[in-house]
Amino acid sequence: MNRSNRERRRWRDLTRRQQTALSVTAVVQFGLAAAAWTDLVRRPPAQVRGPKWRWAALIAVNFAGPIAYFRWGRIRAAA
Repeated sequence: MNRSNRERRRWRDLTRRQQTALSVTAVVQFGLAAAAWTDLVRRPPAQVRGPKWRWAALIAVNFAGPIAYFRWGRIRAAA
């Protein structure tokens, strides 16, 4: 039975393994975003590359946003 392009798969149509994979992926994604937003709020503007509002919006973009923030958005404090 072929599904048409317009027909969407529903949660109950997924196998248990697919449901688990999707759930784990969502938890990791939201965890990364929460950690990045928390760090952004607590970090002084002088330790952030660019405007904080821009990073706050970028963090909302899938996995790429939080990873980009942690990689390129922060300026490490001098030891």
